[in-house]
Amino acid sequence: MAGRLSGIREQRIEKIKQLKELGVDPYIGKTERTDVIAEAREKEGEKVKVVGRVMAIRGHGGLIFMDLRDESGQMQLVIKKDNVSEREWMIQELVDIGDFVQAGGGVFKTKAGEISVEVKVFGLLSKAVRPLPSSWHGFKDVEERYRQRYVDLILNPEVRKVFDARTRMVRFLRQFMDKKGFMEVETPVLQPIYGGATARPFKTFHNALKSEFYLRIADELYLKRLIVGGYEKVYEIAKDFRNEGIDRQHNPEFTMMEFYWAYANYEDLMKLSEEMLGGAVKEVTGKYKIEYQGKKIDFSPGWERITFRDLVFRDTKIDIDEVKDEKGLREMIKSRGLKVELEEVEGYANVLDELYKEYCRPKMTGPVFLIDHPYEMKPLAKRKSGDPSKVASVALVVAGFEIFNAYNELNDPQDQRERWEEEKKLLEAGFKEAQMLDEDYIRALEYGMPPTAGWGMGIDRFTAIVTNQPNLKDTIIFPTLRPER
Repeated sequence: MAGRLSGIREQRIEKIKQLKELGVDPYIGKTERTDVIAEAREKEGEKVKVVGRVMAIRGHGGLIFMDLRDESGQMQLVIKKDNVSEREWMIQELVDIGDFVQAGGGVFKTKAGEISVEVKVFGLLSKAVRPLPSSWHGFKDVEERYRQRYVDLILNPEVRKVFDARTRMVRFLRQFMDKKGFMEVETPVLQPIYGGATARPFKTFHNALKSEFYLRIADELYLKRLIVGGYEKVYEIAKDFRNEGIDRQHNPEFTMMEFYWAYANYEDLMKLSEEMLGGAVKEVTGKYKIEYQGKKIDFSPGWERITFRDLVFRDTKIDIDEVKDEKGLREMIKSRGLKVELEEVEGYANVLDELYKEYCRPKMTGPVFLIDHPYEMKPLAKRKSGDPSKVASVALVVAGFEIFNAYNELNDPQDQRERWEEEKKLLEAGFKEAQMLDEDYIRALEYGMPPTAGWGMGIDRFTAIVTNQPNLKDTIIFPTLRPER
């Protein structure tokens, strides 16, 4: 295969040499186009100039057919030797599948009913040295599709529909927030202390400052600093980075949307989420009811709610209101005969989270609001008045995946410090995803932060649900891959 590819490349390089001998620039800088192909197809009887990539070449002798594709669609070029100049015919003979060309002529319908351009003017725009795989089946290795996304897009136009849907959805979310009076802001990617989530960070070094920095794992703490500073509604759609494993639902580099809303609570967040995410689904699909991997999901407003305690009890018969420490929880899991992978897992909250992810979350189709988590599971969330063992929190679960996490923000600096001190103990015990104590954020809280509700969602995962993609990588144009050797 490698030898055959090398031979084709050499042939095409030789054609470039021949083109130059004809005085033809194989990578011309000027393009003449009057219509995109989708428009040209509607202009039967009129003259057009179209451009695009050659996807197929047929014919022989003095009659050649080419299939030309641009971003809007595809149509046929009909090139007759008698209709073009001798030089243009010679250029045509040096064109291969994959090359970019431009053609001008009248639009007509062939006897077979094919909308075509009867070419009167023809030119080469860009010569492709490397041949396209012969078909989609010649390029089906999944990792190669992700690595060479440019080829994937050429051979499988369906792939692009997912990315187009993602763009429409992000546009909708941004416009929704703007109309609701939220201010879009930008926060640092390089942070001296990472925070805002339970995750392992990427570390880097700044030469001039002679200091270590981390790539942010979340936007949360900086956005809440802005609430302290007087903003009441802020949001950010940005890249976050977590130095964790890669699977069909996780990518180390991902897109988050976070917003913070002063004087609101998690009840307000649930109401807003139904309106916003339901609207986003309808914007992309045209309806509220969709199907994800065989599961029917209805995003019409009025989503189910269940407390974390009730969910765990329903699926495991463990009452977390009665079992409140790590030792007791581990013993209860063992006595119930439940199989949970707990190697390298430290702390009550993390053991409980693993239990939930193994026995509860996969059974949830949703959309369902999972509310009122134990306070240990949300170090940045505010305790519920009347039940300090719980926090005023909500996670949206759809098709077994958490789509967003949100809660009333903890604004008591002393309580925040104590929570982070507990996290510090977990870090020292070897739990590498524990949160760090951020003294500057504590200082910000000491200046006073109003009652605030916060919300964070992974754009990639939500896109996967809405577009029915089983793998997160199919919603990320260039996902993270092992370096090519």
